[in-house]
Amino acid sequence: MTSDHTSPPESRYMLAIAYLTILGVALLGMSFLETGVQRGFALGLLVVFGVLFAVSTIFEENTLRLRGYFFVQTIFVAILVLLEPTSGIFLMLFFMLSAQAMLSFPKGEGYIWVGIFSVVTAIILVYTFSIRDGFLILLPYATGYWFFAAFARAMASAEQSRKESQALLTELQAAHQQLQDYADQVEELAVAEERNRLAREMHDTLGHRLTVAAVQLEGAQRLISVDPERAEEMVGTVRDQVRDALGELRSTVATLREPLQTDLSLDSALKRLTASFEGATELDVTLTLPKEEYSVPEAHRLTIYRAAQEALTNVQRHARAQHVWMELEHSVESITLTVSDDGVGAPKEFDSASFGLRGLRERAAQLGGEVHFDNQPEGGAHLQVILPLVEEAVS
Repeated sequence: MTSDHTSPPESRYMLAIAYLTILGVALLGMSFLETGVQRGFALGLLVVFGVLFAVSTIFEENTLRLRGYFFVQTIFVAILVLLEPTSGIFLMLFFMLSAQAMLSFPKGEGYIWVGIFSVVTAIILVYTFSIRDGFLILLPYATGYWFFAAFARAMASAEQSRKESQALLTELQAAHQQLQDYADQVEELAVAEERNRLAREMHDTLGHRLTVAAVQLEGAQRLISVDPERAEEMVGTVRDQVRDALGELRSTVATLREPLQTDLSLDSALKRLTASFEGATELDVTLTLPKEEYSVPEAHRLTIYRAAQEALTNVQRHARAQHVWMELEHSVESITLTVSDDGVGAPKEFDSASFGLRGLRERAAQLGGEVHFDNQPEGGAHLQVILPLVEEAVS
């Protein structure tokens, strides 16, 4: 019986019982042997049997050696039984070998070895006694062999189940820890995403309003001495822009509501945006909208509106343009916003450095869309936002 098949406490307990059994068999066997030569020979065999039993684990790595071990132990027990067959005391060693065989071999081969022990016992008993008496004596011993074998098999199966349950528990604990780690990561990502969303909202709302207000104030400052009425009008526009910005800031911070009214169509929102931009900057904006009626999801509507805001803000800051062209196209598959101007184009590295464009790309990516920005060969900048409307792409 090897420690590979049992837990350490059970293994030590069974080994102790096995050695006590060998010792008990030796002491009782010596009392039944008549001569000193028989006793010495039997004692030598028992010592070798016990030593081989103690080191039997070294044979388990090689099946042939393991089979050789059981063959030699079977011969030793047979010789001991032949030395003193009447008491049957040495047949008890087959009880140990039956259990050990079931723990050392697969189920089928283990039962074959138990059968071999039963056959050897039957031959010796029939040889020593009559056929009838030999088989009668064989019955309790053979029954004991199979009982010990079945008990050892059941014990091995229970131990294997325990190990599998322990392994499963370890895997479940590892999976639980992994899920906990994932949950922590998701929480961190959610916080980061919310921060990014708020940053985009602040940039798209306050950034646009304050940019327009700054340009208006610069113009008003230049016109104070030459055209006070126009300067006053521009200051009034700035005042309205600041009020709107303050309202959007309160809405964003207090309720995180979108500043674009839900009852306002995208066409109407873009018309209002371009009209406000024209009034504030005196730049001409040509707005082209789809002729047919259409509807888009709320997330797409807000992203297109923010893209238009970002494009006009960049034109005002960097382009030095005189005219802006904004076109909205709608189809079954997608909705596309294109904005271009006749200015000097965006500065070098503007695409990678602009926070507004980065936030716009994040918005579009969440909807499965794309953002393209570059300078046109004939002059001016060109921004295109494409958002798919196919349900699977949006998901």
